[in-house]
Amino acid sequence: MRWFVLSALSLLLLAGCAHVFSDRAERLVDPTIDFAQVKQNPQGFVGKYVKVGGIIVNTENSKSGSQIEVLQLGLSYDDIPYEDEGSYGRFLATTGDYLDSMIYKAGRRVAIIGEVTGVKTMPLDKVDYTYPVIAITEIHLWEHAAPYPYPYPYAYPYGGPYFYYADPFFYPYGWYGTYWYPYGHHLRRR
Repeated sequence: MRWFVLSALSLLLLAGCAHVFSDRAERLVDPTIDFAQVKQNPQGFVGKYVKVGGIIVNTENSKSGSQIEVLQLGLSYDDIPYEDEGSYGRFLATTGDYLDSMIYKAGRRVAIIGEVTGVKTMPLDKVDYTYPVIAITEIHLWEHAAPYPYPYPYAYPYGGPYFYYADPFFYPYGWYGTYWYPYGHHLRRR
């Protein structure tokens, strides 16, 4: 019985450590290369594999496959694009597969592992913009994270049923503050 309980707990802990990309794809990535370097000199990194992410700007499909225009954003440790961080520009992610433009639509967050294959110059607004092109090896589309609309319900002055856990330094929202909300929705203070 003891062995069964320990095995079940171990399995639950390991399940919480799952990654969005396969180990095979992760091993292809050179962790010393970041997007800023690729953007500055795409031809120097042709053939190298990178992990990039951002927000989809546009998805186009043709007979040869799909092309996604992405506004690059930094990735967190679990490969979620930071929406509040700056960007080093845009890139094109290409694949021979069909990616439905209603699923891979503008505004969705995406993380990609792929091979740098070169550059492509296309019009962007009223200028010609040079995009690094990345051939998709694996892609992960993130769900929309809706912010929690209200602060934690057990707030000052009552503190809920556990008012004795409230700390005056966390006023007015008790122990939970205005930074973290229940259910893991993370909002930054402005």
